[in-house]
Amino acid sequence: MTISIIVAIAENLAIGKDNALLWHISEDMKRFKKLTTNHTVIMGKNTFLSLPKGALRNRDNIVITDDENDRFENCIMAYSIDDAINKCKPEEMECFIIGGGMIYNQFLGIADKLYLTKVHKKHEADIFFPEIDYSKWELESQEAFLENDPPYSYEIYVRKK
Repeated sequence: MTISIIVAIAENLAIGKDNALLWHISEDMKRFKKLTTNHTVIMGKNTFLSLPKGALRNRDNIVITDDENDRFENCIMAYSIDDAINKCKPEEMECFIIGGGMIYNQFLGIADKLYLTKVHKKHEADIFFPEIDYSKWELESQEAFLENDPPYSYEIYVRKK
């Protein structure tokens, strides 16, 4: 199984503020949905609570929490990174880590693939993506949308063997 991180990050690694996204890029949201549909998504409790309609449709939603009393509709509860991975279906080819900051930090060291949307400006935030050591990653593809507001690029990296 491939463990993939999918995230939109600002130049200063900002990813969120007040448990909300920093921008709304319609095309990026459509890309996120296309990439993650029919796959497992793994997220932390705060990321789940930030979703406007609860569990993401047409995906297995695994929520990592440290409170064993937490129960969320249409979600599989997990209590550690290993527990979350073990709760993915055995036939799952790729699972997606969708946030938040602490979850990204814990998965970055074991992820196989990064789907980055790089927003080409700095943002004020209270949640940041961890620093990426690009020497451990190989750029697989890149596509820029610099005329957009905000300007952004898609970059896909695979972990070097």
